[in-house]
Amino acid sequence: MEKKEYKNYGGWAFIPLLVFLGIYLGAGIFYDIKGFAEPFKQIPRLTALFVGIAIALIMGNQSFEEKMDIFTSEAGEKNILLMCVIFLLAGGFAGVAKEMGGVESTVNLGLTFIPKQFIIAGVFIISSFIALAMGTSMGTIAAIGPIAVGLADKADLPIALAIGAVVGGAMFGDNLSIISDTTIAATRSLGVKMRDKFLMNFLIALPAALISIIIYSLLGTSGSLAGPFPYDLVKVIPYLGVLIAALAGVNVLVVLISGMLLAGIIGLATGSLTIVSFAQSVGNGASGMQGLVVIALLIRGLTGLVKEHGGIDWLVNTLSKNIKTRKGAEYGISALVALVDGALANNTVAIMVTAPLAKRISTLYKIDNKKVASLLDIFSCVMQGIIPHGGQLLLAGTIAGISPILIIKNLYYPLTLCIIALISIQLNFKGIKFKENSKSNAIT
Repeated sequence: MEKKEYKNYGGWAFIPLLVFLGIYLGAGIFYDIKGFAEPFKQIPRLTALFVGIAIALIMGNQSFEEKMDIFTSEAGEKNILLMCVIFLLAGGFAGVAKEMGGVESTVNLGLTFIPKQFIIAGVFIISSFIALAMGTSMGTIAAIGPIAVGLADKADLPIALAIGAVVGGAMFGDNLSIISDTTIAATRSLGVKMRDKFLMNFLIALPAALISIIIYSLLGTSGSLAGPFPYDLVKVIPYLGVLIAALAGVNVLVVLISGMLLAGIIGLATGSLTIVSFAQSVGNGASGMQGLVVIALLIRGLTGLVKEHGGIDWLVNTLSKNIKTRKGAEYGISALVALVDGALANNTVAIMVTAPLAKRISTLYKIDNKKVASLLDIFSCVMQGIIPHGGQLLLAGTIAGISPILIIKNLYYPLTLCIIALISIQLNFKGIKFKENSKSNAIT
């Protein structure tokens, strides 16, 4: 039987994605001008995505059943499903750890040992560690933001500076954390080991973090700090356990399940949890990730239809005409994921949208996939950390009671990270090479 030739739309294949972006971003800008408190929630991202999917299903000369087969097979791809399971487990762990008092103890532990003359720098460091352990910038901002605002107020320091340090630290930790959805999305999409991506990112992010700490130290030296900040060391153990196990190469599913159980056991032993509250915290934490799971599945299905209609091939060919070198390809990948994130205001979704194209480009120009995964995560986080309509700045502005625009002026880490990452491209930085252990069970 002769194979049916499907219609190739070329660049027009991106119409469904552009409609999705146009509705979501356009509505957000419109309602922002109108003065709505949460302008980008007036037309939900999921609603706009449904419209894009409907258009994608209308396009093409395949039957509706054939297009749905393409959509569902792409959405049900094994790496995407595994990613969704990891998202849910990460949410469950975060929910239990928070409920048993792990976040509060970890924050207070850091606050107790902050040198009094370095309050703002200390806030950045604490935010970095919490985000690294929790894997969520939003959760970090929600946990530490109110404390930072209170400290700034008591020390007579600019609130925008303090909350900017929180956002910067949150993006640093989120970018590196092995349980962050951006890390999971980047590594699973590119088929890269968590360890490899962590080391590549760390060597780029660490200089940016150190420079930011110096800046915040110079700007916050006039402050003072008064306690007490009670903490319980045993409640910090689940976060340390997750970090150590992950860096040791333990499978991410085992890491998250073990961390969840460890947090539950400690919570039960200390009386901060009951069997019922443990079960509820697992369910509530996982439920908080369900929206992201749905978005991940639908986005993958939609991009699968775009690919089937010739969109990805057209974009690769178009970019290839303007990209002459591997270095140019790395700049192109970085710009692409940043622009998509600026439009979507979601770094995880931006990575999932651009990862298939980035993988194609990396194959064409022989770029190491760990470098590509690192660039996707870095530049999506850079953009996400500075856009005023992103969830991070909206939440930070709400906590601080100021406009997100005022916070942007104090976001030294995202800007420094961008500069360091661009330098790494220009200098053809390839990270650390080490001997692989064939028996290793490192996360892949």
